[in-house]
Amino acid sequence: MLAIIGGTGLTRLSTLAIARREVVRTPYGEPSSALVFGEIAATSALFLARHGHGHTIPPHRVNYRANLWALKNRGATAVLAVASVGGIRGVAPGELVLPHQIIDYTHDRPATFFDGGDRTVVHVDFTHPYTPALRQTCLEGAAKAGIALADGGVYAAVSGPRLETAAEIDRLDRDGATMVGMTGMPEAALARELELPYAAIAVVVNHGAGRGDSGDHISMESIADVLETAMEKVRTLLEHIAPLVQEYSTGAK
Repeated sequence: MLAIIGGTGLTRLSTLAIARREVVRTPYGEPSSALVFGEIAATSALFLARHGHGHTIPPHRVNYRANLWALKNRGATAVLAVASVGGIRGVAPGELVLPHQIIDYTHDRPATFFDGGDRTVVHVDFTHPYTPALRQTCLEGAAKAGIALADGGVYAAVSGPRLETAAEIDRLDRDGATMVGMTGMPEAALARELELPYAAIAVVVNHGAGRGDSGDHISMESIADVLETAMEKVRTLLEHIAPLVQEYSTGAK
């Protein structure tokens, strides 16, 4: 079953025919929201609002471990995350991107299920943080939907919740990042630890600080306008991806 984690601009999924909601208790505390079960394009799916249904949880306070544990525990076989990002290089506001790599700049976030104690130390391979086969399935869905989804990008995960300085964006650019967001880690790594295939659709909502029309300041009003239009594309995209992910998860492809 496909699990969708919605970020800024996607606190609910209007294309999901809701069957039930479930509050899940986990060994790691409360998930961000109740899990919403239903169908997208006649395909079983579940949805979790990363920042809570009222968008009240900032990125550094998201309980990533509880979120991923709950999804796995309730039957998710693949996770598709939606997140808004700032564009650093080669991407512009309104574009949808399927990143292939991550650089982690976050700090002070519980970032592993393997925290020692009475558990064996485990080092998961994270060479390719996004599951290649699931990424390919997303690209196929985008082609069917007729929606442009850029293949590849390097996601710089920062702690937030403030936006970056122009100098910080320059540094991320030098490091090879093409976009910047606040929720990509440890979410991707935790999915890997749980052996959950994971991919992300990054919605570019603004140019990074000091770039393009964000040269002097970043307009929250412009971000809201971009989100409104871009999330309609995301919802259409998910309708085409969900049935393909079901085939991918069951090995029917």
